[in-house]
Amino acid sequence: METKTNEQYRYQAMLCKQIFSIKAKDYGTSWRILRLSSLADQIFIKAQRIRTIDGLEVKQVAEEMDSEFIGIVNYSTIALIRLEVGQQIEEEISYDEIIALYDRKLSVAQQLMLAKNHDYGEAWRDMLISSFTDLILMRILRIRKIEENHHRTFASEGVDANLYDIINYAIFALIKISEQR
Repeated sequence: METKTNEQYRYQAMLCKQIFSIKAKDYGTSWRILRLSSLADQIFIKAQRIRTIDGLEVKQVAEEMDSEFIGIVNYSTIALIRLEVGQQIEEEISYDEIIALYDRKLSVAQQLMLAKNHDYGEAWRDMLISSFTDLILMRILRIRKIEENHHRTFASEGVDANLYDIINYAIFALIKISEQR
């Protein structure tokens, strides 16, 4: 089962990277102007839209939930990159460098998923997509609180751990969506 999960994870991560890569060619690293709080808000908006879509009978925008989960993966990865490179806004980051940073962050997320998946026994497979959305929203609220506390935590993991969890929840949701099709 873990092999299946790992293969499914890699496939969904590759789809997310394709979108990220195309947008990086179109826009470069224009996102570098965004502060961590703004990136967290972008993730929040996407998760909130998923929650809204889930309750709608008729949608006015043709995008499906999976495109929003892909956006969550990519904004979370951008936030992790932002944490690593700092607040530099003057310099464009080269395409090759940004793709290498993206790959490193997704690799760490995948390794974390494998470790947690081993310990939790693939419990995520019995969860609802709506639960992943709620957990993502909860992690965003945690990030906001950590930001308010100037990144000081007393007993909790930091912003990066919450972002990695968000990536993994979103990829789990993408796997479940693909299995339902």
